[in-house]
Amino acid sequence: MDNQLKRGLLDVCVLAAIKNEDSYGYKIIKDVKPYVEMSESTLYTILKRLELANMLTVHTSEHGGRLRKYYHITNAGLGRLEDFREEWREVMSIWQFVTREDG
Repeated sequence: MDNQLKRGLLDVCVLAAIKNEDSYGYKIIKDVKPYVEMSESTLYTILKRLELANMLTVHTSEHGGRLRKYYHITNAGLGRLEDFREEWREVMSIWQFVTREDG
């Protein structure tokens, strides 16, 4: 798979994982694991990129005596998810064209 395409898909997966509630690294990896394999190093690179793009914010909270970073999706992140849905409809249309039966 094209690296740029995969990068974009992983970004959207992370945003989707935190869409309904704030989450933290380990839980995000666990939530996306049934759909896509993602290492911790990949996840934290994505989280930093999304934070710099203002698609998520970060806050810390104590959990079990340790500080844990929680990630919250912003309106820009929600907008990116909506854009992805629109883009995916176009991708599916192209896929249908490419995989159509000759005849």
